[in-house]
Amino acid sequence: MKQKPRWTLEMFTMGFALLAAALSLLLLVVQPALGPVVLVVAVVCIILVVVSRYRIRRWAARWVTGTSFENSRTQYSLASLSQPAALLSGDTVVWYNLPFRDRVLAGGDQLAGRVNKMLPGLDMAQCAGPDGQVLACVSGTWRIHASTVKGEGEKVSILILNDETALRRVELEYKASRPGYMIFSVDGYDDVFSDMLDSESARLLERINRTIEAMIARGTGFLRRVANGRYIAVVEERQLEQFAQQGYDVLDKIRALEPSINLSISIGIGRRAPTLHEAQEMAVQALDMAQGRGGDQAAEMTPDGFTFYGGVSHGVEKRSKVRSRIVAEALVGLIKAADHVVIMGHRMSDLDAIGSAEGMLRICKICDVPAVIAVKREATLASSLINAIEDAGQEGDFIDPRSALSIISKETLCIVVDTYQVGQVECKEILEKCGKIAVIDHHRKGVGYIENAVLVCHEPYASSASELVTELLQYVGTRDDKPTRIEAEGLLAGIMLDTRNFSLHTGVRTFEAAAALRRYGAETERAWALFDVSLPEYNAKASLVAKAQMYKGCAVVLSGELPAEAQVAVPQAANDLLSIEGVQASFVAVQAGSMVKISARSMGQVNVQVIMESMGGGGHQTMAATVLKHTTMEQAHAHLCAAIDAYRAAQKKGSVKA
Repeated sequence: MKQKPRWTLEMFTMGFALLAAALSLLLLVVQPALGPVVLVVAVVCIILVVVSRYRIRRWAARWVTGTSFENSRTQYSLASLSQPAALLSGDTVVWYNLPFRDRVLAGGDQLAGRVNKMLPGLDMAQCAGPDGQVLACVSGTWRIHASTVKGEGEKVSILILNDETALRRVELEYKASRPGYMIFSVDGYDDVFSDMLDSESARLLERINRTIEAMIARGTGFLRRVANGRYIAVVEERQLEQFAQQGYDVLDKIRALEPSINLSISIGIGRRAPTLHEAQEMAVQALDMAQGRGGDQAAEMTPDGFTFYGGVSHGVEKRSKVRSRIVAEALVGLIKAADHVVIMGHRMSDLDAIGSAEGMLRICKICDVPAVIAVKREATLASSLINAIEDAGQEGDFIDPRSALSIISKETLCIVVDTYQVGQVECKEILEKCGKIAVIDHHRKGVGYIENAVLVCHEPYASSASELVTELLQYVGTRDDKPTRIEAEGLLAGIMLDTRNFSLHTGVRTFEAAAALRRYGAETERAWALFDVSLPEYNAKASLVAKAQMYKGCAVVLSGELPAEAQVAVPQAANDLLSIEGVQASFVAVQAGSMVKISARSMGQVNVQVIMESMGGGGHQTMAATVLKHTTMEQAHAHLCAAIDAYRAAQKKGSVKA
């Protein structure tokens, strides 16, 4: 095939048209009066050319695909195939068999046409692979295989098509009908119904049942109540997709049943699991994640990770002192079984992280087990507390994380405080090298949590990690074993930091912990002095506040790099911005080399955890942060504004997707 038939036919047509046009122009120049006649003749010629072209194509197609070329190799090798087949010269179709014409071209003839017009999206390189190319077009879904050889001047290819329309339809139905597992749990069931009359609780339970039943009745799934305030449901994947698109609006419906008692539910969903048993296990993990984030939300777990919906209400304190006593006993057992204990918090440790770490160190001293706190002195926001502890004669309490690696063995216990995320700990190497890990944290749970911990004390209803450690201290040792005054003041400062001086996220247990610390000798004046800043730090904070701009009820600050000694000004500026009228949340973004660090705070009207999680960070409802790597300030600003827009849009719908 030295020349494409398509081009041969078109070149002939074009040459004829040019010749006719030249003769017409010459005739008009010689005899202008013959213009109408020339026009009529030109129209007739155009009609004849079009008709002739069509008839030539039909004749060529019948000749090539028919039986008039008996004993030809093409006929015997390809024409008898039950699968559609076609020959290409370059990208021009020069032959196809009857199944190709009937099933792909719907009985029409398009010989000498471009293959991409017959099969839009065709990729010859992909077709030449072992799996071919799956291509959906008007005629159905085809798996196309191709083989190409170098011809004389043009590449010659053969296409073989396999019809997978029915198979794909079955595949879609299979995926849409895969079972998913759901677990519904009424948050704080005992607390909600304990003070109700039997008749009142019965009516409310009936309304809850009807609401959840109406949700499941939209599809073909089934629902069963397995315990007080606990339900399970098995539904199809297509129905779960509908729930997700609607943002699990059942959360809003349950919340609206009885607003006066703060009624809510948590939902754990396991989707796209290989087996129903694995879907059930995923749903259990998802429910634990939803409740660990404060409840009143749905958590979906798939093989790709977690997706969260809801989380717009405030968590209600639902902790039991019995649990604190059990955790304290288990923790003492772990400490006594260890040869050393290494305690650490999160990167850029604050007063809550160091205060709670010092409290855990006191428990280790009561158990008479050697322990140290791993902290990077050059990257901490709690230098005032560390200096105060060292001035009190406890210089050996702190160690650099790199130096701590040399004392770690398989019998060493690592206690992580004020964070649950692997990527946020002070030193990952310590976490990997220690034989056992315990976690004590109050942040709402998210992805990336420490999975191999032997003990987890995770209470999202607590105000701070210092509050949790203060409760544990009360169940350790004898009455004479108690923290020193400076240790108690460090714990009190941690509570004051995370509650903004007892104005946010406080409960009865928060004030009980503060009272216990006061009995240990903590003085609020001294604890408040730990928040003192230097003049350069204060100036840096004031400069950040002055740069604030309002965006949809949020104060946004964009700043260049700050000196290392002024890093503490970032969260302080975020806190101070909340005192401005009309500010529901604050975001302070600071350039740090190729990274942008964002500190977020709110008074509770905005869930900054959801916004920071959408940017790869995390934290608590009223206090969160994130770090954007390899990002300019302009890109970070655009990303932050987009996250705020998404959150505000979700608020209007009544459900926030994290």
